[in-house]
Amino acid sequence: MRNLFPDVKKLVSFYYEGFRDMSAWGRKVWLIIFIKLFIMFAILRLFFFHDFLHDKYANDKQRSKYVLEQLTNSATTND
Repeated sequence: MRNLFPDVKKLVSFYYEGFRDMSAWGRKVWLIIFIKLFIMFAILRLFFFHDFLHDKYANDKQRSKYVLEQLTNSATTND
């Protein structure tokens, strides 16, 4: 098996050089992309996607039983 370190070093160098030589417009676009991703995965999750299983069931065994029932019931009703 060959050493993967030179490949990782090339990959990091590729992206580092690309972002370093990027225009101001390109940097603004990437900043907007990162802000949107942060909003989608952090902010929206906090306010709209609560932990349903944690609220409804007390332990992991009950949660896993519920998930298994939901998966098997939906599989049988979609036949």
